[in-house]
Amino acid sequence: MEAEGLGWLLVPLHQLVSWGASGAIVFGGVVPYIPQYRDIRRTQNADGFSTHVCLVLLVANILRILFWFGRHFESPLLWQSIIMILTMLLMLKLCTEVRVANELNIKRRSFAAADSKDEELKVPPKRSYLDFDLHHFWHWSSFADYVQCVLAFTGVAGYITYLSIDSAVFVETLGFLAVLTEAMLGVPQLYRNYCHRSTEGMSLKMVLMWTSGDTFKTAYFLLNGAPLQFSVCGLLQVLVDLAILGQAYAFTHHPQKLVPHTAHPSSAKAL
Repeated sequence: MEAEGLGWLLVPLHQLVSWGASGAIVFGGVVPYIPQYRDIRRTQNADGFSTHVCLVLLVANILRILFWFGRHFESPLLWQSIIMILTMLLMLKLCTEVRVANELNIKRRSFAAADSKDEELKVPPKRSYLDFDLHHFWHWSSFADYVQCVLAFTGVAGYITYLSIDSAVFVETLGFLAVLTEAMLGVPQLYRNYCHRSTEGMSLKMVLMWTSGDTFKTAYFLLNGAPLQFSVCGLLQVLVDLAILGQAYAFTHHPQKLVPHTAHPSSAKAL
């Protein structure tokens, strides 16, 4: 009788917990980037954040959305990808604006043909082909170029998915690539820190949130018997997060003296 009496309370409580968990899944992934975004706006310096983190997450979440068309998974995970894509575009917009403002004398780079601003800066005439110089890939001078690149990738990947959607092998491979790409999330930041021998400008709060979130997610995979690739990729993410935290500790307690630059100190780009 007591159990029946408590039923009216347990049902809505269970639903409330379910809604809370879904909300955490949808919005929890973007929380680590809030302190980084605020730091960049406050300091007007984006050198400490690797914009290749945005590239990794954009590719991973676009592939995950395409994977959904082949195998429908939980709606919160789908919305998480949509929210993450919007967040990464906001991060790219801010980083691009800040970097260009600090590099007034640097030649403009573009994904597509150069715009009219190039003429004002007295750079060579605009070209009719795409600027695919690997040395400057993902270091363009306009946010619109990043949007064009993302749309081009989405279009090509979407067309291939449309043609191969009936292939179980393709669908499973697509899902694996989405998970594996996300597992590489911290690698650009790790490499950037290694090249600069410094974590200055990187939000430690962001990395701590990465670590806690990835640890929780990996524990969930292991305890619930998720497919092996999910668990392996989750463990890889945790190891990369710990490596970045190790860099933060090492470079703080054992700083290395860098050779000073005589011109344009603010032009050094994070990867």
